[in-house]
Amino acid sequence: MNTSQKKKAPRQERPGTLLQQATPEHTYISLHIAGQEVYQFEESRKLGVTSAVFLILNKMIGTGIFSTPSGIYKATGSVGVSIILWVVGGILTFTGLSVYLEFGLKIPLSGGEKNYLERVYRRPKYLASSIFLSQMVFLGFSSGNALAFGQYVLFAAGNDEPDGWQARGIGIACITFAVVLHSTLPKWGMRLFNVLGVAKVIVLMLIVFCGFAALNGHLKIDKPNNFQNSLSFDPDMGGGVYNYASALLRIVYSYKGWENANYVLGEVKNPKRTLSIAAPLAIGGVMTLYVLANVAYFAAIPKTDLANSGVIVAGLFFKNVFGDSAGARVLPALVAISNIGNVLAVSFGHARVNQELAKEGILPFSKFFASNKPFNAPATSLFLHWVMTIIILVAPPAGEAYEFIVDLYTYPGAWINTFVAAGLIYLHWNREKEQWDSPWHSRFLVNVIYMLSNLFLAVVPFIPPDVKSTSYPYYVFPVVGVGVLVFGVVYWAVWTKLLPRLGGYKVVSERRVLEDGSEVVKYIKVKLS
Repeated sequence: MNTSQKKKAPRQERPGTLLQQATPEHTYISLHIAGQEVYQFEESRKLGVTSAVFLILNKMIGTGIFSTPSGIYKATGSVGVSIILWVVGGILTFTGLSVYLEFGLKIPLSGGEKNYLERVYRRPKYLASSIFLSQMVFLGFSSGNALAFGQYVLFAAGNDEPDGWQARGIGIACITFAVVLHSTLPKWGMRLFNVLGVAKVIVLMLIVFCGFAALNGHLKIDKPNNFQNSLSFDPDMGGGVYNYASALLRIVYSYKGWENANYVLGEVKNPKRTLSIAAPLAIGGVMTLYVLANVAYFAAIPKTDLANSGVIVAGLFFKNVFGDSAGARVLPALVAISNIGNVLAVSFGHARVNQELAKEGILPFSKFFASNKPFNAPATSLFLHWVMTIIILVAPPAGEAYEFIVDLYTYPGAWINTFVAAGLIYLHWNREKEQWDSPWHSRFLVNVIYMLSNLFLAVVPFIPPDVKSTSYPYYVFPVVGVGVLVFGVVYWAVWTKLLPRLGGYKVVSERRVLEDGSEVVKYIKVKLS
């Protein structure tokens, strides 16, 4: 971030005075201490429609569509059901977009769900923010895409079973490159993920066109004919409510990224116009490509091979279409490059959420993690993202590490999204009391569908599956995911109750009004008399 290009908003209150509450979301004490200033970005530094589209595309089109179809078919055991679930995932994504548009256009600040949860769940004070902090810091990683990058690089180099520490080592290099680039040359980081966003769309379109050719029998193997009795079930595969929920979670992971612009909304030009155009355009295009890409995979890969392909689904697809030619190795390399774009987009967005948490004083060592030194970029917040990505990248056992990382990354978000949707329903029911009026109105039925679908994804993983589809216990990722959220409750109790009692102070929220009329919140310590 280039602070030299920022302008200071005029101070809204005199130092030392109490600020009358303007909205019912918090009880605020305004303590304007010398040296504390509020900044806004110049319009020239903000993201327009094109950049917002590619910011969303780069996070959505990452590893998921090139890797998860294997696990989804393995979990359902049906070609037709697998494709239907991809359509369902796209529909659920649009319901989520509607909810986030209403929140985002009412609260056009960086931070995403953090701002929305703070707006709704005001009691107990700061609890919602603490839970979101735990989820974002510990599970806001880029491990899945970094690992897939390593595996696709090895596959392109001739290794048909690209797992183990080689893939993880390359993944570590991938996330390190992304973090260093964003920390030292932030403008070039944005330009690169814009370029890679175009490359991702080209690769997906190539898969779709090759799929049409495969449907006509242009293959280097016997035509698999997977669409005969496509709604039948393979008895040796998954099935059952648990496996369907697990498959839908992985599809949600593949669509994840549609909310990326909300995380950096403070850096978006004219949020109402930009977000309203960019988000539906990006999601609609991605949904179409995802469904057609799955048709292509089933047109070119036999069912058994698809179920056993793991992360390298797209690599196997190109091999079956082009044989052992150079194209069968070069094209997976392009998939690997698209994974870099996803890592760049995820680290860009998540680091800024971490920085917003630090600016507000919720994150420990806030001054350190809120810093833009030394290159006018959130280097310290990016470093935190790098540390968590490395830990999750090297911790799981080999074999099904990618599936476990995907499940762990996606699962806690189902709980967060459930409460976000429920909060919007509450605001609609209490519109006058809560002074809630957004430029976008999400319909009641849409909100309910989004809330119930996420609640389903949050609860079902605790139900034992009829057929086991993974080597690790079914309850591991939901238990760990809930454990991270519970840790947020523990952190809240220590931060707002235990330490203040021992230190003789209390934590209060300070509201600051920016030049455009929007608000920011900062949590500060006030000594008790």
